[in-house]
Amino acid sequence: MSTTRFRLNGVATEVDADPDRLLLDILRGQFGLIGPHFGCGAGECGACHVIVGDHAVTACDTPLWSVADKEVTTLEGLGSLERPHPLQRAFIAEQAMQCGYCVPGIMMSAAALLKQNPKPSETEVRHALDRNLCRCGSHNRIVRAVLRAAGELADDLAAP
Repeated sequence: MSTTRFRLNGVATEVDADPDRLLLDILRGQFGLIGPHFGCGAGECGACHVIVGDHAVTACDTPLWSVADKEVTTLEGLGSLERPHPLQRAFIAEQAMQCGYCVPGIMMSAAALLKQNPKPSETEVRHALDRNLCRCGSHNRIVRAVLRAAGELADDLAAP
């Protein structure tokens, strides 16, 4: 056991745990966060995506030691009920959710994309979400929602 320090959703955090323990286990088990979901356990489905730094990563196969001194953002850190992130508003407006199991991971992949590229093309959105599986068939609405959020973010940046 050792202490790992990182920022979780903007808050300085330290965890006493085996550094090889999986980030998903720490987020759900120790912090009680329910945004990142366990899907495949092999980093293939995207249900557990979180943002580490500026990149979406699979928390189910990311060891705790690899996030030391980094910023980790989960769905819970993306926005709030009082002030939802543009992606959250856009997903609601586009009715881009069905069962919702994959949506937190998809939102985190999309948020990482928009952090790196605030004006993505439809092709870039589809490519960024390629690692996220959705069995409900909401992909077209999800892509529209991400493009809508990108437009809203661009408008916010352009406003004086």
